[in-house]
Amino acid sequence: MIEPKIESLSTCTTLANGVEMPWLGLGTAGRWTQLHKSSEDAAVLGSDKGVAGAVSAALDAGYRHIDTAALYGNEEAVGRAIASHPVDREQVFIATKVWNDDIAAGSDATRDAIDASLKRLGIEVVDLLFLHWPVPGYKHAWRVLEEVYRQGKARAIGVSNFDVHQLIELLEQADIAPMVNQVEFHPYLQQPELLRFCQDHEIQHQGWSPLMVGNVGDVDEIVRIASAHNKTPAQVAIRWALQHRSVTIPKSVKRHRIEENADVFDFELSADEMQSINRLDRNQRIGPDPRKFPANWG
Repeated sequence: MIEPKIESLSTCTTLANGVEMPWLGLGTAGRWTQLHKSSEDAAVLGSDKGVAGAVSAALDAGYRHIDTAALYGNEEAVGRAIASHPVDREQVFIATKVWNDDIAAGSDATRDAIDASLKRLGIEVVDLLFLHWPVPGYKHAWRVLEEVYRQGKARAIGVSNFDVHQLIELLEQADIAPMVNQVEFHPYLQQPELLRFCQDHEIQHQGWSPLMVGNVGDVDEIVRIASAHNKTPAQVAIRWALQHRSVTIPKSVKRHRIEENADVFDFELSADEMQSINRLDRNQRIGPDPRKFPANWG
């Protein structure tokens, strides 16, 4: 089967349950970057004004996918920015995540956390609801997500930062398979086995930190390829992720960067260029290893 091309910001992947999810979205992980020193945008994304400005700029530029989480502390600002923008709410794909403390604390805590996220976002139904990390208790928490999905409070459910072993364990006991797995994915951390597993099991692969917290501009091979296409290293990294059929959510608070990150649909990386970037893999993480992740992190 010939896969359809990813041609614009409005192009979507179809999840296993038929829900359409835009391939490119805006990441808003401000608090994560503040905790783990990674980006000049961190403080701005950590403020209500900063995240609202970033979301508004993204919607102005044509983005229709906004990714947030309870941990980031900005769900209220994200919700207000979407509600106040001329674009209809139904046209915006909103994703959020249940934090580890609420996963580990049991099913009632998970239910309460989901209701609190919906209230902060100012919505009755979220487009995609994740478990943020595979901390102890995630199997019981997944049952709650299945329940919430059946109730119609989430159009799709997924997991974040799950490796192959954890996905296998979840699939063995799940009534509903996760529709998305959001993981760290960039030229220095590619996890090809995980990408293949997701694709083989109809779990949409999604990558966070596609720009390596701004460091893709320091990678000579990416700079060379960018120059050949008259593009920026960031645009090449985003295009590389998309051509791997991975949904990607680059983060920025600067309007011109948000617009620049979306300008990736007028060129294509060749097979040789894709392989050249694939060879950069170092299995080098920016974030924690999900196999060693403490429940109280953050």
